[in-house]
Amino acid sequence: MKPLVDLPLAHQSLDADTLGRRDETLIPKLLTDPFARAVVLDELGRPALDGTALAYVETNRVGHRRMTLAYLGRRPDGAGILLASGPEIDGLAYADVRFGMARMNDFDRGVVVPATALANWHRQYQFCPRCGNQTDPVQAGWVRRCRACEVEHFPRIDPAVIMAVVDDSDRLLLAHAAHFGPGRYSTIAGYVEPGESLEHAVVRETWEEVGLDVVDVAYRGSQPWPFPRSLMFAYAARVTGTPEPVVDGEEIVAARFFTRPQLREMVGSGELKPPGRASVARSLVEDWYGGRLEDPEEWH
Repeated sequence: MKPLVDLPLAHQSLDADTLGRRDETLIPKLLTDPFARAVVLDELGRPALDGTALAYVETNRVGHRRMTLAYLGRRPDGAGILLASGPEIDGLAYADVRFGMARMNDFDRGVVVPATALANWHRQYQFCPRCGNQTDPVQAGWVRRCRACEVEHFPRIDPAVIMAVVDDSDRLLLAHAAHFGPGRYSTIAGYVEPGESLEHAVVRETWEEVGLDVVDVAYRGSQPWPFPRSLMFAYAARVTGTPEPVVDGEEIVAARFFTRPQLREMVGSGELKPPGRASVARSLVEDWYGGRLEDPEEWH
């Protein structure tokens, strides 16, 4: 089984320049660099857009404001790119990041994903989890240091598995979670627990959510999902025979297996809303389907 190599949020657009983060003068230099640019996110995490593209703002517009700044890296042309997260800047248009990402080109998605994840982390770690005192960003925004106990906190990610489960008739399992809107179905997923492997998480989550025992677990690929800080590990798995899923009625309220004609018909009629195109779930579904699913109402 070939890996999924073109996942929509797995693009690395910038040279991370991790060694450059050690330069304490880096951000002040970039704030006066006429070639440097800033990616701006407001306090709700919405990126500033230029039409459907990510807006790249001159850095002299963000340095004097109450912004959290971080160094994202360098573009192929060498220009430094900053994250500026904070109050809205007059004259910029902001949009929901999920809505915006689905319409951006690959390069912009590869910039806004780490920007979003880093901004979320900064908002959550303004105070030290160890002693409760205020923290300050250091190392170009990639570390937060406590003012009191001086413990350094680093960006966190939450590993999660997401599974395309098929039966012996090659039907795909999709589920409707309690928090989904009407008609929305996706592949099942869940967070990895302490002390377990990714593969064990696939087995456990499938049993917990739909009461099925899976075999032949195979890794397919990974991509970040910065809402707020997940890293999604995609897997394929199989159940023997043609069993019926059993849901708990709380987290998952409905689940069923679909043939390709059934899925095509229900998506085309609008009866079923598949995962959004920016998600790894959509890539798993379309990989099984064998092509692009055309749905009249995209979910992002």
